[in-house]
Amino acid sequence: MLELKSPENERSAIHIPEEVSNLQVPFNGSFVTQDGDEYEVKNNIVDLLEKDPAFASIALSTNHWKLTASIYEDIWRKRSLSLLSGEDFPIEKEHELLIDWTAPKAGGLYLDIGASTALYARALKAAQPKADIVAVDFSTQMMDEARMKAEADETDMYLVRADARELPFFSKTFDGAVMGGTLNELSEPQKVLYEAKRVLKEDGVLFMMHLIKSDVWYGRLLQESVGIGGITFWTVPESNDLFKNSGFRVDKQITRGIVCFTRLIPA
Repeated sequence: MLELKSPENERSAIHIPEEVSNLQVPFNGSFVTQDGDEYEVKNNIVDLLEKDPAFASIALSTNHWKLTASIYEDIWRKRSLSLLSGEDFPIEKEHELLIDWTAPKAGGLYLDIGASTALYARALKAAQPKADIVAVDFSTQMMDEARMKAEADETDMYLVRADARELPFFSKTFDGAVMGGTLNELSEPQKVLYEAKRVLKEDGVLFMMHLIKSDVWYGRLLQESVGIGGITFWTVPESNDLFKNSGFRVDKQITRGIVCFTRLIPA
């Protein structure tokens, strides 16, 4: 069973039964809090948003396009790190680092923040089938795609449509959290990082993959142009200051081209 915090009343819990995470069996219905607030579950996706959040940027709005969701993983995500790092960097290599630094344990609970198609969430579950995984994203299209891919992989997980700026979980709930490529798109990154820190246990870990500022002029020029659409880039020191100010300490970190991987622990 997964316990959620009601968006309407932070003291009120929503209890989601385990069968909702069994994506091989369609689950539809609704759950009501003790205060009478009702939330829909459609095709195993728990929807805590009555409507789409206001789009703060073009980058965020494109996540609500069905085309973006359908091509994100297979066309872009599986090839992006090789393009952005300037070296052969297959998705399997990224997953190895994810599992090594997150070290999911049996009986643990792990959160994929800004999950998109739940690429990281599925990798965690494959590495540790006895862990419970929750994937959160604010896009209905991304959650639908995540459900289809997880069902095809025969991967069980909880899918929750929610705003990462107000994560619907009680404090110190998760053993670990992961975020892959989402940080650069956020309109309020520090707020999301604060929330990630809040829901992590004291000995929890946050695995982060994000893009940093290019150190060559043509790379910076390109980044400045996409910045108009709401994509933000930081230098490594700037990123680490952002993490520090959000209550994290950098435990491990490597960079490959403009790709930065960081293992963060609560300070």
